[in-house]
Amino acid sequence: MKSRICLACLFSVLFLLSGCSLDSKQILAKRIKHMQESSENPVTIEEIKDAINKYDAEAAEVQRKNAKIGLWYKILGTRYIDKKMYGEALQCFEKALEFYPDNANLYYYVGVCAGYMSHAALDFSAKGNSEKKQNYLALAESAYLRALQIDDRLTTALYGIGILYIFELDESEKAIPYLERYLDIDTRSIDGMFVLARAYYSNYEFDKAVALYDKIIATTKSADKKASAEANKKRALDASYGM
Repeated sequence: MKSRICLACLFSVLFLLSGCSLDSKQILAKRIKHMQESSENPVTIEEIKDAINKYDAEAAEVQRKNAKIGLWYKILGTRYIDKKMYGEALQCFEKALEFYPDNANLYYYVGVCAGYMSHAALDFSAKGNSEKKQNYLALAESAYLRALQIDDRLTTALYGIGILYIFELDESEKAIPYLERYLDIDTRSIDGMFVLARAYYSNYEFDKAVALYDKIIATTKSADKKASAEANKKRALDASYGM
């Protein structure tokens, strides 16, 4: 601020001395130029130290503010998810990724929101799956894969991409390795067992499906889930015997 005032004063002096000799004007102009250059291009050790301290502090403040903005976008996105406002949530997580591009959880949330938004992508031309829907599904897949590239043990993303492949993309064979890894980590997840058994069944691996349904029956305390597992087991056995 002080240097700016000095510069302004010098410019004023230059204006007032407009009637002076050419040598006087040239000397004053050189002084002004030196002050401008020294303020932007420090030369001495002290000038360099001052410049480093100044811009380090400014950069740290910008980084601190950006971190808060990114966090607020994430929090706002989760609030939108709670209200099932997936389009707004998706926009928030995309903004948050501008500040945290290596955050696996943010990519997981993008996958969730894109999956839900694919259901809202109606095709009014009656041509079947709309291009908009396919774009959302492709976004969901890429987001889950990116999350797992960052953290290959992120159980939410492992489960999410399994659901996507089975129920949205009809690619059960792709879901199997992710769901198997998911159950290696969360060994008692009944929902995970059901989904993987469904993938096995759809991929004609009936023995594996039956084994998982047996595990569900032996593990769950829910009468409804036990009954569902028993019914699905019977269906898998019938399919394996060609019935």
